[in-house]
Amino acid sequence: MVSRVLIANRGEIALRILRACRTLGVEAVVAYSEADRESLAVMLADEAICIGPSDARRSYLSAPAVISAAMVTGCDAIHPGYGFLSEDDAFADAVRAHGLTFIGPSAHVLEKFASKAEVRRLLAEHGLPTVPGSGLLLDDEHALAEAERIGYPVLVKPSAGGGGKGMRMVRSARELSAVLPICRSEAKAAFGDDSIYMEKWLEENRHVEIQVAVDKFGHGVHLWERDCSIQRRHQKILEESPSPAMTPAGRAELADRAIRSVVAAGYENVGTLEFLVDNDGNAYFIEINCRIQVEHPVTEMLTGIDLVATQIRIAAGEPLGFTQADIPQRGHAIEFRINAEDPAHDFRPGAGTIERFNAPGGPGVRFDSHAYVGYDVPPYYDSLLGKLIVWGPTREAAIARGKAALGELVVEGVTTNIAIHKALLVSEPFLEGRFTTNLMDRIGSAAFLAASERVS
Repeated sequence: MVSRVLIANRGEIALRILRACRTLGVEAVVAYSEADRESLAVMLADEAICIGPSDARRSYLSAPAVISAAMVTGCDAIHPGYGFLSEDDAFADAVRAHGLTFIGPSAHVLEKFASKAEVRRLLAEHGLPTVPGSGLLLDDEHALAEAERIGYPVLVKPSAGGGGKGMRMVRSARELSAVLPICRSEAKAAFGDDSIYMEKWLEENRHVEIQVAVDKFGHGVHLWERDCSIQRRHQKILEESPSPAMTPAGRAELADRAIRSVVAAGYENVGTLEFLVDNDGNAYFIEINCRIQVEHPVTEMLTGIDLVATQIRIAAGEPLGFTQADIPQRGHAIEFRINAEDPAHDFRPGAGTIERFNAPGGPGVRFDSHAYVGYDVPPYYDSLLGKLIVWGPTREAAIARGKAALGELVVEGVTTNIAIHKALLVSEPFLEGRFTTNLMDRIGSAAFLAASERVS
């Protein structure tokens, strides 16, 4: 087991990793930028070290700064969280070269699974159905030819990353020609790589993902699925499990195929396979995330397994310590992403000082957040303030618990998206489980909020 971990991330995930380290009896050092000097993770860490200015490129995305911080503070491992350097194979290799443990897949595995276009091809060879799409797009002419072959509409996606950045849905050759340079530019800015590819756009679909964990001995398990179909502009805002769109037989088959394919392909550590599910229940693999996911607490609430601690143990060379038979899918869990953004104005992000704050509690309620009264929400990073996760023995019970918890949650001083979550929990499409990934964008957030006010 590692003895001292540098947490190379910020916000709620830095705090989450710190707590996992405490559970394992491992010391935790938090690396922070100047903008995060007063963060809760910094306050609670065994030690904290500044790695640069507010600009993420000179702090959280600076491999030399992060590795130097680990060595100066006597750490023997680095946990990158999600985003930033978490899926950077060159960084993972540099960590290993300096005699440190990278908490995540090895550099070899990250390199092998780095290109989303190539991973689609690789896992298709191991039995996963994929959405019709292209390989890497060489130039505009190649992109136009591939779009004609696949058939419009198509979704242009960055090969090196996710989170909705650099993605565009287009319905014609004219639209495609216009967005290609934008997609490449956004991919380069977000992931340092401007390579892109495309997939057939499924007009009505669900976004379902399978959580997996594989140790260095090739022993792997799945931890069931999460439904991430409630999105705005291809970015998730609510996740739940089990998926209302899947039958018990369908989820068992998809989960089994997912874990068998990644083990056969040589995957290692914790990861998530993402699928689109059409109206007929057909699932198509689209990508794998080689890191911990924002929405991992949904799975933890259902299974009782600490996924971050599992990451650390696998990276340290330990076996999983549990089998597929040890992983229940108990009850129903929902996660609400609480962001500093304005749903009434196209989810415009905001910043400012939190003046009042109250976290909800009670049985089956968990709130992962770095927020507190007096905390200055910086304008430099993602707008996520925290995650409210609720559990109930049934979906209906979880929804009822979610309504109560959202009613207790107070965040004042910055505009948040709490209202959109309250609106979701009284909307017929959500209550009936018949929503798709385009629900929010199709209706529009302002109209969605107005409709919910009439219902409530």
